[in-house]
Amino acid sequence: MILSMTCWGFSWTAGKILTGYGDPLIISCIRFGCTFLSLIPILPLLKTRFVIDRKGLFDLAMAALMISVYTFLFFKGLVTGKAGAGGVLVTVLNPIVSYAIMLIITRRRPMRNETLGLLLGLIAGIVLTRILTEPERILNAGNLYFLCASLSWAILSLFTARSSRYGEPLAFSFYMYLLSTVIMVIAGGVGPLLETIRHGDTRFWLNMFFSSTITTALATTFYFMATARIGASRASSFIFLVPFSAAIGSWMFLSETPEWHTIAGGILGVAAVFVLNRKPKIA
Repeated sequence: MILSMTCWGFSWTAGKILTGYGDPLIISCIRFGCTFLSLIPILPLLKTRFVIDRKGLFDLAMAALMISVYTFLFFKGLVTGKAGAGGVLVTVLNPIVSYAIMLIITRRRPMRNETLGLLLGLIAGIVLTRILTEPERILNAGNLYFLCASLSWAILSLFTARSSRYGEPLAFSFYMYLLSTVIMVIAGGVGPLLETIRHGDTRFWLNMFFSSTITTALATTFYFMATARIGASRASSFIFLVPFSAAIGSWMFLSETPEWHTIAGGILGVAAVFVLNRKPKIA
């Protein structure tokens, strides 16, 4: 679990490096394609059937569309924004935004711990984006793309959460990445795709391999396996390591020194997620 979370965090560093090689649409397309190919040997190894129910085709299509949007925004934000700051911002806001949307959809009033957690999350977002002191940074530092990425991830979660109804989650992911590859080929064009592949050097392919195969295919698979062994609640607590590993990775490989607002906002965000996931005591 620690290794998986570290890989997830370091993927922001790899993503920042990859943005220097081409358009975010094309980089997203290659990443999806590599992830899809990486899952081909993994599913039989885990004895996962390549079958999903036809009833899940709509959710599959919507999940593919939303993860395409999320990944494009991920790379687009990294073009101008810092990997460490973006990694902290998105990874701490993703579960908070998802939780808020869930409450809205179910029309349920938040309990005391949920209200506190959402309030902490709102404060964390304000601190991370510095919207009160430097509102112009929302537009020029990649923050707008990162915020939109968090929203798209929350919507994506609504569809992937139902994946187990139609078969095994890994099979759902397999076809989701296949559809995402097709979507990005159509959006980015075959010509630019082949051009980027042709000019990719060793540094490009090593970071692409890490971003797609190691991070998305293997680390996510390990996460699913660990969840089955130690339980979802214990497994989710390890996600707190992602924003910090994102900041450490960008410091080690990109020489990005974490700023005070990133550290303070990250701590507040982690506290918010902890409070949201804490089960209220039964009297």
